[in-house]
Amino acid sequence: MANRNKKNPQSMSFLDHLEELRWHLIRATMAILIAGIIAFVAKEFIFDVLIFGPKKPDFPTYKGLCNLSKLLGLDESLCFKELPFSVQSRKVAGQFSVHIWTSITAGFIIAFPYVLYEFWRFIAPAMYDKERKYSKGFIIICSFLFFIGVLFGYYVITPLSINFLGGYQVSKEVLNEFDIDSYIALVRASVIACGLIFELPVIMFFLTKVGLVTPEFLRKYRKFALVIVLVLSALITPPDIASQVIVAIPILVLYEVSIYISKMVIKKENKKLQKQSK
Repeated sequence: MANRNKKNPQSMSFLDHLEELRWHLIRATMAILIAGIIAFVAKEFIFDVLIFGPKKPDFPTYKGLCNLSKLLGLDESLCFKELPFSVQSRKVAGQFSVHIWTSITAGFIIAFPYVLYEFWRFIAPAMYDKERKYSKGFIIICSFLFFIGVLFGYYVITPLSINFLGGYQVSKEVLNEFDIDSYIALVRASVIACGLIFELPVIMFFLTKVGLVTPEFLRKYRKFALVIVLVLSALITPPDIASQVIVAIPILVLYEVSIYISKMVIKKENKKLQKQSK
């Protein structure tokens, strides 16, 4: 294994690169499984505190909205005393299956920085020394943005969605009794989607690096981006304007940050070209 790591990347064949990638994927998968086992053991915390936390009226988001309501003189119009729905399992192995897949999802979130580290280790040998030096911050920045997105999805998107959909009824004759798979799918989608969406500045950085995106392009199509963001917000939030605006604002901020990052990348590339031409 040590001999393989000492190989010159330029002298490695396609199969050698595949073998190297295989080991990085194995290590990343093992990290997810180990973190998943820890999450599996911590069943009470994962489910009672995290997964079913947004179902409880004392969830921090609901408390914050209630305090805001009182501060604005709206009495208790934004206070939630009870969420009128129940969660149940309709399959024999339903709860066990949910336990396993939820643990794997939690393992992926926990091990995300290490997964990025393995990805960086795979591409690092192909970089110049200077590029390798500056790219070390890639893991920290990506992890930070991912976890911020996860927290945003958990504390904003998830409770808004659960509160709206859990209390929505077409008729009083129909009771909201959700299957546990459906409930956890909503939580998982909200958290993972927001975590990935918050990686937008990093994605724009690499797209600018390879020449697919420029600051001018991003500014020119800002209006189209606004429409896409609103559509995306409508897809991952309840169908009410307030929720869509709450989600759209941070995404638009990330888009503006992406423009600035793209501008800085182009500026550095131009300086590099000027030095080489002298």
